[in-house]
Amino acid sequence: MLSILVLHGPNLNLLGQREPGVYGTTTLDDINRSLEAEAQSLQVQLSCLQSNHEGALVDAIHAALDRHQGILINPGAYTHTSVAIRDAIAAVNIPTVEVHLSNVYRRESFRHHSYIAPVAVGQISGFGAESYLLGLQGLVKYLEVRSEE
Repeated sequence: MLSILVLHGPNLNLLGQREPGVYGTTTLDDINRSLEAEAQSLQVQLSCLQSNHEGALVDAIHAALDRHQGILINPGAYTHTSVAIRDAIAAVNIPTVEVHLSNVYRRESFRHHSYIAPVAVGQISGFGAESYLLGLQGLVKYLEVRSEE
């Protein structure tokens, strides 16, 4: 059975309260419950972690080696600042999908650059909490096709 690591970056623990006009009213617990339900239908296992600390996210990526076949990550603000998270993803070479609740390309210009995108197999943004489900579906499909090659 495929195992996917889901990482939520800084401030995502405040979803539902934080800038609802941008991020919606869905909580992180709601997102994780939706992901778990989708994972069951896709017959994959999930392990979810949220951290406001860059090092904790890097450690989780390192620990994913030989444990998970894919990573679904919303790096939050670290998308635009973290070479460390980018390098960790490149180092473990685990297929990764980057997701964002908002369409980062319709927001402030500093959000238009992602350090993660060049080392990810794909990126989904702008669909609110649905971005996570679309990201999980895409990642699982990618892994299934890759295993058939």
